[in-house]
Amino acid sequence: MADAYSHSVLIADDEPLARERIRRLVEALPGYTVCGEAGDGEEVLAKIAQQAPDILLLDIRMPGMDGMEAAERIATLEAPPAIIFCTAYDHYAIQAFDVHAVAYLLKPVRREALAEALKRAGRVNRVQLQALAERDTDSAEQLAIRTHRGTELVDVRGILYCEADQKYVTIHHVRGETVTDYTLKELESTYPQHLLRIHRHTLVGVRFVQALLRNGDGQNVIDLADNHGRLPVSRRHTASVRQWLKEHRPG
Repeated sequence: MADAYSHSVLIADDEPLARERIRRLVEALPGYTVCGEAGDGEEVLAKIAQQAPDILLLDIRMPGMDGMEAAERIATLEAPPAIIFCTAYDHYAIQAFDVHAVAYLLKPVRREALAEALKRAGRVNRVQLQALAERDTDSAEQLAIRTHRGTELVDVRGILYCEADQKYVTIHHVRGETVTDYTLKELESTYPQHLLRIHRHTLVGVRFVQALLRNGDGQNVIDLADNHGRLPVSRRHTASVRQWLKEHRPG
């Protein structure tokens, strides 16, 4: 029985003609849909955040952030796409396995080799998707943030809290901190199932909310799970936080 699931594929190459050729090869194979294209590593990360592809066909030598650096960042995601490298150079193969690439194809990519690699990548990604579905009904979401180091991908489910300071917001997450020019309002409206407003200057990641407590000074605070500390809750937001806890932390 044929698999009715169609795998979404993102194509990343700095050469438009190369992307066009790969697209034709992919679209000639049943069970795969090209969901987008990217011309450099920065765009790859942004497109992954937007499209959440199942499979990434990735060139290595690209301007700015190259494919290998992009792959290293992608490998840190909670639910990364399966990566297939498509390159004219054979000396990156060992590095490719370091970032858990499923296959390493040399250009010009042959149809049979691509079909086999896509089949393998599809199997890998279906296992990842199944594991994610079993663990939680929420799909993993990534936030693409431009920083002085380039584009960083932050798993929204791993955000501890977001704190506004003048015109920037610092996102504190399980892998560290990332500064963004996204506003708290934008983050709150985009990810309402993940982020809860507790203060004019603060959103908290709901996965890490353990309890609403009152400290020695009579200030309401959120106790974060896993010893991540406590965050002040403003009087204005105390009632809504208490209501949220009642609905999501019964008893």
